[in-house]
Amino acid sequence: MRAHTLRPSPAARAWKEIDLDALRHNAQVLSSRLAPGCRLMAVVKADGYGHGAAAVARCLQKSGVHAFAVACLSEGIALRRAGIRGLILILGYTPPEEAPLLRRWRLTQAVADEEHGAALNAAGVPLRVHLALDTGMRRLGVPAEDTAALARLYEMNHLRIGGVFSHLCVSDDPGQPARDYTQSQLTRFYRAVDWLRDNGCDPGAVHIQASGGILRLPPQPCAYARAGIALYGVGSEGAADAMEAGLRPVLSLRARVACVRRLCPGEAAGYGLAFRAERDTRLAVLSIGYADGLPRSLAQNGGRVLLRGRSCPMVGRMCMDQLLVDVTEAPDVRAGDAATLLGQDGALAIRAEEAARRCGTITNELLSRLGHRIGRRQRVN
Repeated sequence: MRAHTLRPSPAARAWKEIDLDALRHNAQVLSSRLAPGCRLMAVVKADGYGHGAAAVARCLQKSGVHAFAVACLSEGIALRRAGIRGLILILGYTPPEEAPLLRRWRLTQAVADEEHGAALNAAGVPLRVHLALDTGMRRLGVPAEDTAALARLYEMNHLRIGGVFSHLCVSDDPGQPARDYTQSQLTRFYRAVDWLRDNGCDPGAVHIQASGGILRLPPQPCAYARAGIALYGVGSEGAADAMEAGLRPVLSLRARVACVRRLCPGEAAGYGLAFRAERDTRLAVLSIGYADGLPRSLAQNGGRVLLRGRSCPMVGRMCMDQLLVDVTEAPDVRAGDAATLLGQDGALAIRAEEAARRCGTITNELLSRLGHRIGRRQRVN
């Protein structure tokens, strides 16, 4: 075989297994919770929350999803280059000087506020846009009550307004104060949409639910619901909603055992000699570290992996490219074995919510940080 035809295996060192059957299942579950006529808009920003934006979007497109959301211009262009058709909405800011690229790639841009809309209009290029309304998150958006600003935006001749949307900031919180705040956001949003209709301004496709809103709110009278983290089968900060809805995790994370070391009682290992053996110990060295996107604090906050159907604790300090695992209770572990950091091994499983909680973060951050060195392959069920 010629050397130039050789390629590294995606599972040689560390890799993600992507279960597209689970992705399709989750899309069906979430779609079943929507009002008649409301469709999913799949949020595939941050490389599909670490799952691979192009592969996720292709799978969903074949399953009947024809609207996608990304964070920035480059992500939208990448989807078009991957053959994704239909609506691609850029939820984040795009500078007005990039307007020709928005038109070239048939992308729809969120208008961050009136000033942004005016600057996009001044570029002199016909643009497809959705208006963001600020209903209380205080992030992007025209204040929902500023009807004068909304009217001025509709008068801008280069903006083709095809939708109006907002974002609920506490819809995943079950507490009564959060529920009241969410209701106030909904009221402000629909009041603005009604004003537009009453004053001859077509709001187009309206959308306000994201993952938390889809799982916790009654069906909303909207054209789209933006499914982000829930689409990937996990909850943002806890697993309860995802599990109760019957969603399945799409991503598993695995890494190879590079070697196994033996330590006598009193011997230490790793940077700072942070791990010290209190018994005869077997340490497995895994070929994954914080440069691959794992939180460095995971090893020191009770992180664990699954090896040969057993739960084994991470020990010591995580390195840039490796981490140590105590496999004393799994004596059959050998170099070349696959360790599971997220996912299932036999009867045991580690969910992303657990790993995120140990590090004081959320699954969105944990999954989207998984780096480019990690291979990716489709799980065969």
